[in-house]
Amino acid sequence: MIRHCFFILFALLVLSCNTSQPTAQTVAKQITTEPGTAPKNLILLIGDGMGLTQISAGMYLNDNYTHLERCPVVGLQKTFASDNLVTDSAASATAIACGVKTYNGAIAVDVNGKKVKTILEEAEDKGLATGLVSSSTIVHATPASFIAHNESRRNYEAIAADFVNTQIDIFIGGGKSYFDRRADDRNLYEELALRNYYVTDYFSSDLKKVKIPMGSNFGFLTSDKDPIPVSKGRDYLIDAADFAVDFLKDRSEEGFFLMVEGSQIDWGGHANDIDYVTSEFLEYNKIIGNILDFAAADGETLVVITADHETGGLAINPGSNEEKIEAAFTTDKHTATMVPIFAFGPGAENFAGIYDNTQIYHKMRKALAW
Repeated sequence: MIRHCFFILFALLVLSCNTSQPTAQTVAKQITTEPGTAPKNLILLIGDGMGLTQISAGMYLNDNYTHLERCPVVGLQKTFASDNLVTDSAASATAIACGVKTYNGAIAVDVNGKKVKTILEEAEDKGLATGLVSSSTIVHATPASFIAHNESRRNYEAIAADFVNTQIDIFIGGGKSYFDRRADDRNLYEELALRNYYVTDYFSSDLKKVKIPMGSNFGFLTSDKDPIPVSKGRDYLIDAADFAVDFLKDRSEEGFFLMVEGSQIDWGGHANDIDYVTSEFLEYNKIIGNILDFAAADGETLVVITADHETGGLAINPGSNEEKIEAAFTTDKHTATMVPIFAFGPGAENFAGIYDNTQIYHKMRKALAW
């Protein structure tokens, strides 16, 4: 009896000392849905190069917290390409966007170079509004794999030209020169205007003040080529993600699909620069928080958050603390480690477990009841 009472008292003491409980604010922002409920909207967040260590480093520098902790479902995805254990962004983004394995460098084409329909294009066919936002050029590998089809990710002008052949409602990212100063002398601003697009850029407009003609689709180009890092003054990504959600939510009664990429987490990994990695992640963490706030209030939005691969082989070494990360990198390239995936909202239950990156596409379609 004494031993039994002691055990009960010990258990109660442990429970009373548990400091890992979510805050009231976190609980308030979570949403519970019945399993099998189909979302109306899907927001896919891709942190390029954002492996578990990149997340951990940013978390420790952010009072030991990231908004990813609000997601009730967590999984792991296998990232390899068809021709290499270590994927690039093009092959991985194609797997996520199209559900097929392909070779490094491929943009929404299969191993034979045949075009494969993307989930964004399927969303358009089903009457959903669609959008892409990126802190790279909008023709870079990850956003390109949702909107274009090309045998090489380096064919930036050809990828830009594919935007003219779509019905995407909004796109925001860098790469102005691939649209208006091309080797073939085409002016895609003019061609898009003929297809009911209002296209402008950082040189002539402020995204926060832009006036879009009623009923027009919208394109905003944030830099001539690659945008600069957030640590050097890039300040559009958070506003662009919020802007895109606001723009899309009333565009179609069928709902919307939006992909927002935090591109330069990857670039920090390539540079083996931990400050670059963490500053980009911390900006992206704010976007994650804002998107989860929207989804929690909306109740009809599935949010899926993942990476295309890990970059740099990052490790957090002894001597690290909440003010400074002592980092080590094993490479300035990508690695083949699995990367996490987080889900929030109706349909989130589909994303638990360990699976191939191609399954993300199929799980998104299943969640949407397509």
